Amino acid sequence: MIKYFKSTNGVLFEKEEYEEGCWVTAVAPGSAEIAMLIDQFSIPEQFVRSSLDEEERSRIDVEDDCTLIIVDTPVCTSSDSGNEYSTLPFGIIVTQKGIVTVSLRETALCNSFISGNIKGVSTKKYRRFVLKLLYQNATLFLTYLRQAEKEGAFAEKALKKSTGNNELLRILHIEKGLVYFSTGLKGDEAVLEKLLRMKFICDYPEDAELLEDVIVENRQAIEMCAIYRDILSRTMEAYSGVISNNLNSVMKLLAAITIILTVPQIVFALWGINTPIPFEYSPLGFWLVIGVAAVATAIATAFAFFKKWL
Repeated sequence: MIKYFKSTNGVLFEKEEYEEGCWVTAVAPGSAEIAMLIDQFSIPEQFVRSSLDEEERSRIDVEDDCTLIIVDTPVCTSSDSGNEYSTLPFGIIVTQKGIVTVSLRETALCNSFISGNIKGVSTKKYRRFVLKLLYQNATLFLTYLRQAEKEGAFAEKALKKSTGNNELLRILHIEKGLVYFSTGLKGDEAVLEKLLRMKFICDYPEDAELLEDVIVENRQAIEMCAIYRDILSRTMEAYSGVISNNLNSVMKLLAAITIILTVPQIVFALWGINTPIPFEYSPLGFWLVIGVAAVATAIATAFAFFKKWL
């Protein structure tokens, strides 16, 4: 699906067809739409194909008059077990006719611009618009990281009440998402550092300052991601230790009870053999055997308490 947007007084408006200075968004374009983009904007075919490759890494590529910038953008999808976090390649293609963005699915990055949350946007200023896209991308990482941290804290509180599988799986899913975020942010950092050295930015001091702000935001997101990953990892380790310790305590208790119950069984087994035994003809024999078993059990129980098995 291809849409066209053009800014007027800093506000984006959707257009029915392409106009000069438009921002073109292509979300999961079909073969015909890809061919149209390649023909209308003179874009190398591999630029579009690379942007639609879910495994594509962040990078910058320049060919003829087109510049391809691929970054990882954060994605949050809802599921029955909670939010799932991941990243998706987002292609920004700078052409002589305008900015073309290509992605495999709809992203919060494009939606934040389309919904009007980003003010002072000009689609005619290509470089500045690209930088605003990159800045918003770093901001989205920070937003999702804070959201993931709150979900992790909520799951941790639930774990304090009951170490259920759902809470542990929730933390595991969040930690998995942070791994994706960390990988994506580091790839984006390399792209931003390379972009800072390119002529694409160097000729415009104001744009260079904005790019430096983008780099700062991205580094802050990397640090936050590392901190949250470390917290969640330590939390998982701590609760794994608690679960293991609880299991050991239960096993120790069951072993102690088994040993204690074995003592009267031995006593009763000895008095049940088919040979002459003490108290065999005594009318109090039954109670005497019970007494011996009770005393032996009491001694075994006291020994277990002394050894702190119970």
